[in-house]
Amino acid sequence: MRGVAVLGSTGSIGTSTLNVLRRHSERFRLVALTGGTNEGLLAEQVAEWRPAFSGLASTAGPACLLEAATHPDADVVVNAVVGFAGLPATLAALRAGKRVALANKESLVVAGDLVRAAAREGGGELIPVDSEHSAVLQCITGRESGIRRLILTASGGPFRCWPVERLAVATVEEALNHPTWRMGNKITVDSATLANKAMEVIEAHHLFGLSYDAVEVVVHPQSIVHAFVEFADGSVLGQMGFPSMELPILYALTHPDRVPDQGQRPFDPVAAGALTFEAVRRDVFRAFHAGVEAGRAGGTAPAAFNAANEVAVGAFLAGRIPFGRISEVIEQVLAGHSAAAATSLEAVRAADALAREHALRFLA
Repeated sequence: MRGVAVLGSTGSIGTSTLNVLRRHSERFRLVALTGGTNEGLLAEQVAEWRPAFSGLASTAGPACLLEAATHPDADVVVNAVVGFAGLPATLAALRAGKRVALANKESLVVAGDLVRAAAREGGGELIPVDSEHSAVLQCITGRESGIRRLILTASGGPFRCWPVERLAVATVEEALNHPTWRMGNKITVDSATLANKAMEVIEAHHLFGLSYDAVEVVVHPQSIVHAFVEFADGSVLGQMGFPSMELPILYALTHPDRVPDQGQRPFDPVAAGALTFEAVRRDVFRAFHAGVEAGRAGGTAPAAFNAANEVAVGAFLAGRIPFGRISEVIEQVLAGHSAAAATSLEAVRAADALAREHALRFLA
């Protein structure tokens, strides 16, 4: 029986992870829980699961994330923390030799080289939870050589067909009305701007060792196909399924094995209906293109992109700026950023802090 620590247990991915663990109590035991700010829900989870360790980051501070991530009884650490705050726990868990089921995409975005180095140094294992990267992993497991290209899919969010003029003044309620996925507020806004998809391109670059030219994105409104993998001989494999984060969570826990699970909706191609694909609209999804270019620039540029996005999305959710300003803030911060080598956590932290300072200045 494998011990599991869940960081960010009160969020969307965290609660979905607990759903999976309930169905597979014969395989996994929960040893550590951390929440962000939802003290009431964390208390309910602790009462149900009785983990050896629990902590609320808003009161106990970030140290509780590190303690949970390195708990001696944890074999798998599910990192579902939102934002840059999840990076130190990812590094600590990998250096401690844990399997990290990574939903905190920011870890790889801002410090991909450091994360991979931590895994090598400590013997840790990095398994993606994002549905797109899980789809790629499911397609390539056992056939890792000869990969030519990845095609990640994006739903296009609620504003896929909106004119640019209307998009600029979209409300918070409209941005949070995602057509196919139910997620936390921050990631839902990232899906509306496609900043999340830029992060996923950067993640794929680090996870699968491919150049940015070999990672593409298409809009797929139905969210049925999660990714395609094209191999050197021209053959293409894709992974399909109705939108649910519980399948990639389960696969991250059991990879490379598959276990029976009754929590998934059986796939029905007739019910799925017609599947369509579109190019990403550059005029609508400016944050996507800015993020991919930051990834190509490398060094601390992705950290600056992520920091600017976090600040801008926070301001939007608080009602301080219109939706259209999110991409503008990101572009302004990146235009003024001098990328340096991301050779240490300190260098990444410094770039993050400076980018946040610049973003706040642009918002003033």
